[in-house]
Amino acid sequence: MTASVFDRGSIERQARAQGHEQVVFHRDEATGLKAIIAIYSTALGPALGGTRFYPYAREGDALDDVLALAKGMAYKNALAGLDLGGGKAVIIGDPATGRSEALLRAYGRFVQSLDGRYITACDVGTSVADMDVVATQSRFVTGRSAGAGDSSVLTAFGVFQGMRACAEHRWGTPELTGRRVGVVGVGKVGRHLVGHLLGAGAEVVISDVDAVAVARTTADHPGVTVVTDPVTTPLDIFAPCALGGVLDDETVPALRAEIVCGAANNQLAHPGVDELLEQRGILYAPDYLVNAGGVIQVSDELRGFDFARARRKASAIFDTTKAVLALAGAEGVPPATAADRVAERRLAAAGRR
Repeated sequence: MTASVFDRGSIERQARAQGHEQVVFHRDEATGLKAIIAIYSTALGPALGGTRFYPYAREGDALDDVLALAKGMAYKNALAGLDLGGGKAVIIGDPATGRSEALLRAYGRFVQSLDGRYITACDVGTSVADMDVVATQSRFVTGRSAGAGDSSVLTAFGVFQGMRACAEHRWGTPELTGRRVGVVGVGKVGRHLVGHLLGAGAEVVISDVDAVAVARTTADHPGVTVVTDPVTTPLDIFAPCALGGVLDDETVPALRAEIVCGAANNQLAHPGVDELLEQRGILYAPDYLVNAGGVIQVSDELRGFDFARARRKASAIFDTTKAVLALAGAEGVPPATAADRVAERRLAAAGRR
């Protein structure tokens, strides 16, 4: 694909400055496909990360997003103990109107052209059915119906394990009975998480801009309460499970929760937000630490999917979260910094830098 509004030299400088190995653009005029694949690191193995299909207002927004998400995947895979690097892809467009079999096949050929340096899976705006189509054109696809399937299942389970670890760190017990948890975003992951929380005896409040998602969740789980402003609602745990950037200079001062632990990627609007949370005494579980259950699930497909085996590995998010929180305390840094350090040390040991 042509760089459109982009200057290729500036793109390469931006990618190198952030530590990425490779950024590839692709346009297919016949299908309308516009896509970007970013590979942050292959030090631990091929770069695994999902495909986001989203109607970005500007192509520059898509580039910023894919670069941030690729780095997050590298750190997530390193923390999860996977022998996989990190990458991400975005398809620029509205999945409600732009999705077609021809476009997905064209995207599959784009993935195949990287010859295994990047392995894709589902993300926001893409589904298991989409991955089945992509897989007709590429060997480097996971999360298919014949394999790991819907990764939201273990994503939610992993976040639940992270919450239990945060609860033990803050309150001395992993039990969530009687704790009030606000789940913001009740799509696939959020809805599964609500089920885990109710099963653990928590009181659950939910919020979502999508009225259909709210109605589906309340129908499945009549015990939940719907709120319009979860940020200012008194909570024990605030769980962002929609898009990123929810924690910023305005929301953190207004937040009325002791713990933040959710599934959304890139929850911190900018690097200094973790310090704002620390100053307010709010315990933050880094998103790429606790939401790794999904990538654990789809990565297991690479060696012949076994759900029980993947679930056991996702259960380790509890211990990994406890270890990161302990390291943060020992080194006197916010948990996000501690998580970064653990991931960076593993990448460095593999020869990343």
